[in-house]
Amino acid sequence: MTTLQKPGFFMPALIGGGIAGVLSGIPIINCLCCLWIIGGAVLASYLLLKDAKVPLTAGDGAVVGALTGLIATFVDTLVSIPFNKMSEEFLIRFQEKFAEYAKDVPEGWEEFLQRGFDNTGPWILVGILITAVIFVALGALGGIIGISLFQKKRIPQGTEDATIQDTSHR
Repeated sequence: MTTLQKPGFFMPALIGGGIAGVLSGIPIINCLCCLWIIGGAVLASYLLLKDAKVPLTAGDGAVVGALTGLIATFVDTLVSIPFNKMSEEFLIRFQEKFAEYAKDVPEGWEEFLQRGFDNTGPWILVGILITAVIFVALGALGGIIGISLFQKKRIPQGTEDATIQDTSHR
């Protein structure tokens, strides 16, 4: 007697997380960051269901989605590294223009913003950790959504299609 096993979660999560991470790491289009993570997890759920021989649960969707979010965090961090200097320069110019037009800028404002650009190890790790928590949560949500969208309704063995009908209109 053979038992059916659930498909592997890693490859669908790698594909969905890779796509979501790249889209989340590129400036301008990263404005839709949360949408990319949810979409990547929905894609991972679809890919997982495509290979499934057994019905999958919402918990399976949450697991593949969370793994997708974790992978997306790693990819997003790598993709965003080349853009950090560009983003820093943009924010410095924004700060200068803001101070030029703002009359009541608090004293020490420039120093506060400049300290914010100091990318030291602990602050980078805190940022990655916060990103990971958010991406994992959004990925789990996307995985649950994906399973609920793409899971086919299974007809129990031994019943005929003709007996399972919607009779609510009669």
